[in-house]
Amino acid sequence: MSSSSILGSSVPVTPGRLLRQEVLDISAYHVPASTGMLKMDAMENPYVLPQALRDEIARLVADAAINRYPDAGAYDLKQKIRAVSGLPPGMDVLLGNGSDELIQLLALAAVKPGAVLLSVEPSFAMYRMISAFTGMRYVGVPLADNFDLDLPATLQAIRQHQPALVFLAYPNNPTGNLFDADAIEQIIEAAPGLVVVDEAYYAFASASFISQLARFPSLLVMRTFSKLGMAGLRLGFLAGSTAWLEQLEKLRLPYNVGVLTQLVAGKLLEHHEVLLQQAEQIKEDRTWLYDRLVGTVDVRAYPSEANFILFRVTHAGRVFEGLKQRGILIKNLHGAHPALDHCLRVTVGTPEQNEQFIVALQESIHQSD
Repeated sequence: MSSSSILGSSVPVTPGRLLRQEVLDISAYHVPASTGMLKMDAMENPYVLPQALRDEIARLVADAAINRYPDAGAYDLKQKIRAVSGLPPGMDVLLGNGSDELIQLLALAAVKPGAVLLSVEPSFAMYRMISAFTGMRYVGVPLADNFDLDLPATLQAIRQHQPALVFLAYPNNPTGNLFDADAIEQIIEAAPGLVVVDEAYYAFASASFISQLARFPSLLVMRTFSKLGMAGLRLGFLAGSTAWLEQLEKLRLPYNVGVLTQLVAGKLLEHHEVLLQQAEQIKEDRTWLYDRLVGTVDVRAYPSEANFILFRVTHAGRVFEGLKQRGILIKNLHGAHPALDHCLRVTVGTPEQNEQFIVALQESIHQSD
C-alpha cells in the first residue's frame, strides 16, 4: 500500500505533483557516450603521468584505508594546496567534490527570497542550472560581440538586481578568453554580495586573482584540479578569507573528499612541477592547433587562454557529426546560446591527436558543403 493510500488520498504521487517547477523545467547536464572515440570534448589533460609516479600512486592506493572514513577536514591536502597555489597570508581554502559542489554550496548559503545569482552569457552552464535547482533567481548579462565583458551592461545589471552572488569564469568557458582585469575589479567593487572568480583553467592562463584576495574582502577564487590532470579525482577548492569560509564550511557535507582523492591528489601536488610541465606542453599544443584552425577554410577560431579552442563553421551540426563518424568527439555548442550559433569547441590534445582532429575536420567541412 502506498503512503498516499495510507493517508487517505487516492491521487498518486508523481514528480509533477511533488517536485518544484524549477526542477521540472531544467534538463540534466548531458554527458555524451564516448566509448571508442578520441575524446576531445571535456577539457581533460591528454597526457598520462610518468611511470615512476604512477608506481608511487599504485603503492599508495594499495595501502589506503578505504575501510575508514577520510580525514573530515583534509588537513594534509589543504596544506599542500596552500603550498602550490600562492595563497596570500590570512586566506584559507574550502574543498569540494569538483567545483560544481562549491557552486552549489555557495548558492545554498546565499539563497533567500528573491536572491539573485548573476553571471555573463555565454559562460559555464552550471551557474544557471544550480541557481534554478537551489531556488535562486538567475540573471545572465550578454557578453559583447567579441565575447569581452560588456562592463556598462554588467554594472547596470548589478545596480538593478543587487545580486547576492556574481560568478565570472576567468578564462571564460566556452569562449576561452580572459576578461579585462580592471573591469572585473570594477564589478567586485560595485557588487553588493560575493564575487566568485572561477579559475578552472588557471594553469593555462596568463593571469589570476588569487593574489588579490586580501585586497577585496568580498572576493572568492574558485579552482579545480580537473583540467590539470585530476579529472577522475573530482577535487576543487574555494579560496578566500576565513570570515567567509568558516560560514560556508557549515554547509559542506561530511567526508565530501574521499580517502583515495585525498591520498592521490596529495601525492600529485608533491609533484606539482610534473603537472605544470604538462600544462606548458598543452599551451604549446594549443598554439599549434589554433594556427591550424585559423588556416583552415571556413573556420573562424577564437584566441584562447584555456586548454580548449572555440571555433565557428558554416554547418556546425554537419561538421560535428562528420567528426563523430571519423571517431572524434568534440563539443557542439550550436543552439546552446544565440552568440554560439554554429560554434564548436575542441579540447587541446597531444600533437598526434591534434593532427588527427585537423585532418578529420577538413574532411568533415568538405563533406558538409
